Amino acid sequence: MSVLIASLSMTSCQDYLDMPSYNAVDTETVFASELTADMFVQGCYRGIIHSELFYQLGAGETVTHSCEDGTTNNSKYNICNYFYDATTPYTVTTIFKEQYRIIESTNIAISRLNQMLETDKRNALIGEAKAIRAFCYYNLIRVYGDVPAVWTPLEELNPDDENTFYPKRSSRDEIYDRIIADLQSAVQDIPWNSQSGYPTYERLTKQGTYALLARVALHAGGYSLRWNLETNAASSLMMSQRSDNARVQELYQIADNACQAVISQNENSLVQAQGNKSGFEYLWYNFCQRNFSATKPEMLWEVANLGPNTNSPFGVYAHPGTRGGVFGSRKALQFMLPTYYLSFNANDTRRDVSCTSYSIYFLNNGSASDKWVDVGTTFSCIMPGKFRMSWGIEPQGAAQRNINIPVLRYADVLLMYAETQNYLNNGPTAAAKNALQEVRDRAGIGSITMPSDRQGFEDAIVQERKWEFAGEFNLRTDLIRMNRLATELAATKQDMKDLSDKKNAYANTAVYRLYKFHFDAQAYGDPFLGVEYIDLTDPVEIASIQTIPTTSSQYTTFLETTASVAQAHGYTVASGDKWYPVNMFEAYTSSYNGNSRKAVGFTGGFNTLQIGNIIYTKPTGSAENGGQYPNWIQAPDGSDGLYYGFQENRSELLPFANKSAGHPIIDNPNLTQHPGYLQ
Repeated sequence: MSVLIASLSMTSCQDYLDMPSYNAVDTETVFASELTADMFVQGCYRGIIHSELFYQLGAGETVTHSCEDGTTNNSKYNICNYFYDATTPYTVTTIFKEQYRIIESTNIAISRLNQMLETDKRNALIGEAKAIRAFCYYNLIRVYGDVPAVWTPLEELNPDDENTFYPKRSSRDEIYDRIIADLQSAVQDIPWNSQSGYPTYERLTKQGTYALLARVALHAGGYSLRWNLETNAASSLMMSQRSDNARVQELYQIADNACQAVISQNENSLVQAQGNKSGFEYLWYNFCQRNFSATKPEMLWEVANLGPNTNSPFGVYAHPGTRGGVFGSRKALQFMLPTYYLSFNANDTRRDVSCTSYSIYFLNNGSASDKWVDVGTTFSCIMPGKFRMSWGIEPQGAAQRNINIPVLRYADVLLMYAETQNYLNNGPTAAAKNALQEVRDRAGIGSITMPSDRQGFEDAIVQERKWEFAGEFNLRTDLIRMNRLATELAATKQDMKDLSDKKNAYANTAVYRLYKFHFDAQAYGDPFLGVEYIDLTDPVEIASIQTIPTTSSQYTTFLETTASVAQAHGYTVASGDKWYPVNMFEAYTSSYNGNSRKAVGFTGGFNTLQIGNIIYTKPTGSAENGGQYPNWIQAPDGSDGLYYGFQENRSELLPFANKSAGHPIIDNPNLTQHPGYLQ
C-alpha cells in the first residue's frame, strides 16, 4: 500500500529545510533501509503542532487574551473566553484531523520498523515514533478528553469491522497507560542528546522523551473533565482524577523519576545571564535568532520552523505588532492581561521579555523616508514579547516567522519535579525547594519567601508556571490538570475588575506613565528590550502633565515640562530626548493619549496600532468608561467579558463539531459527543 509522507532530513538545520518531500512512496521501499526509514520517522514531525494549539488555545489561561473583542465574532476571541459549542465554527477541528494523520504515520513506522532487523538504530527509531504518537494522543486528550484509540496502520485493519473506519471513544486512562508504557520503553532506546549527533533539539532525544513522559504522566494522574462513557449522561460530568488512587500515586512517581533522570544526567541547565542580558532575555533573544548553541542547554524539544516548506504561523500573532517599515504591517492578535503584567515582582527579569508595553508604528506617513517608533502603550494593549519580530531573522513571508516552536524546556523539568516532590511527600522536600529556587534565581526573584506547606507550595508552582511559560500554550491545560481552572479564571476576573476600579491590590497602581520617545532600529536582530518609562505617583508631577496642549506652539514648553519630570527621577535628558505621558487606564486612542503623541511628533496614524481590533481602542478603567466596566472585562448583561462563556464541568474540554460546523463528528456516527454539548 502506498502512503503519502513528507520527510525531511534533520541531521542538520540546512538539510532539514532543503530535503525534497517524498510523495506516494511504497512503504516496502521506505523501510528497506535504516536511512530511508529514518527519513520517514522524521517526516512524522511535520505539522505536529497545528496553529490552533497556539492561535486558538494559547489564550484564556489568565495570562494571554485575544486582541479582538466580541463585536468581531471571531473564533479566537470566543474560544479564549470559553464560548463555544458543537454547532458554531468556534471549534478546533484541525487539531483532531492533524493529530490522527500523524498517528497513522507513526503506526506505519512502528509496524514496519518492527519487521526490520533489530539494531540499536532501529530500536531508537521505534522509540522515537512511539514518542511522537504519544505526544499526539496527549494533545487530543487534553483538548477532547476520551478519543478513539488506533494503534495499528489502517492497511492492517479488517475493513469489515465497523470500528476500523468508525472507532468509538476509548477510555483516556487506557490511552494514557498505553502511551506512558510506550514512553517508558522509548527512553531506554532513544539516545541522550550528547550521544545522538543531532546539532539541535529539533528531534526527540532521551531528555526530551523523559520530559514528555513526565508531562504526560502528570496529566494522566491529574484532574480532567470526565463522564460515563456508557450512558454519556450530562449529569455524570465532573472534574476528577482517575478512581484508582494507587495508580495516581504511581503516575506522579513516574513523572518524578523521569524528571530526576534528566536532572541527574547533568547535560542540561537553565540559560544564565550573559553580557548585558538576563538569562531569560538571553534565552529568548537567541531562540528567536536561531542561535541554537546558546539555547541548547535549556531547550529539550523544539519543532523546526524555517524556510518555505517547513514553517508555520507560530509567533505571527503573538508579538508587539508593527505597521510598515522593515517588518511590514503585521497585526498582533494576542495581548497580555494587565493583571498578569502587574503580577511580576519588581526584580523579575521575565516580565519585560514576556510582555512588551510598546508597539512599532510609523511617526508621520509610513513612507520609505519615515521613521518608526517603539510607541508606549496602555493597559489594554500590553503585547507579547518572547517571539517579537525584531528579535528574529527575516522571514520568507508575512505568515512565516522562522521561529521554532518551543515544546519542552529544562525549566519545565525543574518545576514538574518540584510539583511531584511536593505531591508525593505531602509537602515540599528540600529537592522540591531547590528546583523551584533554581528557576526563581535565574529570574532574579530568589529572595521571595519559599512556602513550606503543601498547598502554599502548589500555589507557588502555579504562579511560577505563569511567569515562566507565558505564550508556550501549556498553561491552560496545566490549570485543568491541577483542578485550578475555575478558581483561577474567577480570581482573574475579580482582579481585572479591581484593577478597573483601582481598588484593593490595585489601589495604588499608577494611572499616568511617562514614556521616553524611542526610534525603532528597523533591523532584524535588534536586541531592544523595552521603552524606558516612569510611573508617576507624585500629585505635583501628575498635575504638570494632566493637560495636553492641542496646538503646536505649546509643544516645546510641554516637552520641557516632561523632561524636567524625567530629570527629577534621575534620568539624564540629552539634546533631542523627549518624554510623553500616557494614561494607562484610558484607551490607546483616547483624546489625552492621542494628543500626547501629537505633542511628541506623531502625525500620520497617531491613534492607530497594528493590533487586532478592538480592545486597544477601549479603556481598562471603569471611571474612564463612564462608570462601568468595559465590555471586554465584563458587559452589564453578561453577554461579553473575560471568560463569559465558561461553565464549570463543561468548558474544560471542547466539543466535536456537528454537521453545521464540519469535521470530525459527522464523519463518524459512532463518535459520541461531549455530553455537555448534545443540545
